[in-house]
Formats: sequence, structure tokens, C-alpha cells
Amino acid sequence: MRILFVILLVVFLTLQYRLWVGKGSLAEVGNLQHEISQLEQELVRLRERNRALQAEVEDLRSGLSAIEERARSELGMIKQGEIFYQVIDAPQVKARE
Repeated sequence: MRILFVILLVVFLTLQYRLWVGKGSLAEVGNLQHEISQLEQELVRLRERNRALQAEVEDLRSGLSAIEERARSELGMIKQGEIFYQVIDAPQVKARE
């Protein structure tokens, strides 16, 4: 009877160890669930970015207005007959106290 009790105690302690500390423990499961939620948030962000990029590609394929807008903003291009004005702010002078 005593040997059976000792064997059961050892089995119980081994299972408790695996539950709290070992592989597949509650702490590891919690960490994995946290990592999954972070990865899901990253996936949502990347999907939204892909949608925006796909919309931009479709816009560039379908019309010239997007190409013109990009040429104006990124390359500083202007149309024939337009005049380009660049406004430069005057440097601000600090008042002495």
C-alpha cells in the first residue's frame, strides 16, 4: 500500500510539473496565445496595406490622373504652359529677452 501511495505521489508531482512548468504548460500556452494575437493584428495591418497598394495599382492602370498626380507630387513636373511658383518662408528671428 505504501509503495502504491509513493508511485501515485510521484505521478501526481510529475503531472503537476508538466502542468505548471514543462512543455505545454499553462504559461507556455498563455505566451503562445499572446503571440497569436500579435500576429493576427500584424496580419490585419498588412492586409489593409495590401488593399491600399492594390487600389493604387488599379488607379494607375485605369487612368492618367493618378499618373499625373504622382508626377507632380514626387517628380515636381508641371504641364505645358503652367508657371511654377515656389514659396519660401522667411527665416524666423528669435527675439532677445
